Formats: sequence, C-alpha cells, structure tokens
Amino acid sequence: MTRIPIPQLGTAYDSPFPDPAKTEHPEGLLAWGGDLHPQRLLNAYRQGIFPWYESDSPILWWSPEPRAVMLPGQTHISRRLRRTLRQGRFRARADTDFDNVIRACADIRSGQDGTWITPHMQGAYRRLHRLGHAHSIEILMDDELVGGLYGVAIGRIFFAESKFHRRRDASKIALAVLMRALETWGYWLADCQVWNPHLERLGVSLLSGNSFRETIADGVELDPAPDAWNRHLHGVPLEDW
Repeated sequence: MTRIPIPQLGTAYDSPFPDPAKTEHPEGLLAWGGDLHPQRLLNAYRQGIFPWYESDSPILWWSPEPRAVMLPGQTHISRRLRRTLRQGRFRARADTDFDNVIRACADIRSGQDGTWITPHMQGAYRRLHRLGHAHSIEILMDDELVGGLYGVAIGRIFFAESKFHRRRDASKIALAVLMRALETWGYWLADCQVWNPHLERLGVSLLSGNSFRETIADGVELDPAPDAWNRHLHGVPLEDW
C-alpha cells in the first residue's frame, strides 16, 4: 500500500493550507495539526477546507471531492414533508439558541461510539458565532427545541456542519428552512461536504473539486444580504410550502 504523506500545518494561525487541488489522498485529507483559531477556520472555509477529527487524534483538515452541495431553489420537499410543514406545529428561528443546537448535534447517537463535535470543537464554533460567522437554525414545537443545524456563513456561501432532531422530520425541516432562507437572501449554495442518502432525497448535487472551489472563491467575496440571519426569519414562513 502506498503511503501518502500528509503535511503538518504551521503553528501561526495564518499559516497557509496546502492546495486542495493537489492533494493525493483519496478521501481528501489535506493536512493535520494547527489549531481552531477563528481566523484559521475562516481561512480554511474560504478554500473549501474543514476540520474533522476524533477526540484522541490531532486536528485533521479535509477537502473531499466531488463536493456535495445544495442549491437554493432546487431543494426537493416530499409531499409528506410539505404536509407536515403546513400543519403549523413547528416554528423556525435563526441564531436564538446556537449553544444548545451545537450541544444537541454533539450528542452521541444510536450506533455511534463517540462524537467528533468535541468540547474543544464546540468552543471554537461558539467563538465563530459570537463573531457573527457561525449560525444556527432552530426548529421548535411548543417552545421546545426539537431540531436544528449549524454552520458557517461567508459572503453568499453557507458551509453546513451538522444537524439534529428530537422529533420526526425536525432535522429535515431545519434543512428545508435553511434552503428557503438562503434562496430568500440570495446565497449561491450550501456546502454539505459529502454525499449521503438523506441528502440525496432532498436534492443534493455533486460538484467537481475545481467547480466547487471556483464557485466559493467568488461567492465568499460577496457582501451578505442585509437581512440575512434575522432571528425571526421574516419572509420564510413554514405554512406556505
């Protein structure tokens, strides 16, 4: 088996990442080491790179190809999910409970031995949230948080990280609300990182690495919509699907 050398990042938070277009790792492992300083994280996302690692390993940085993305205006909502949305049992908010959303996403789920959203990772994204870069969608039923997701927004690109549900369909509703909001706010795409069957049913697309990087390189330089991430999600009602 051929061993592929993986470079270590420099200690300075602004040290450069290897070029994702030149990685030889089949799953897109790009580098290891460094830290989760807010500026390093933002530099990574701007290049289509994200951290993912276990609690007992060094920080690992990834840029898989092809890239799974969802395009605003092209989300597939099943008839059953539309009926659920129209029933009015759920409400959606943005950025009202980021800490509890990321904590819920970190909960160990059935069939898992652990979580990659470690306390260290949670702290890093909470800092990004306080700086205005990380955001959450919260789904409530009877004022109880029952689903949601979080990610990082730069320019007109949203980099989705994780989602959770405590009621049936709540994570699907969070994703549907996100995509409706991104369409309203003029975002170009939501990065979903890697394909999975759940995303396939909601209309995920696959972009080549080069196409993905070219798109986000332009999209992250745009100014966000002035009404983006309004906590009450004005213009994004759940009952008119």
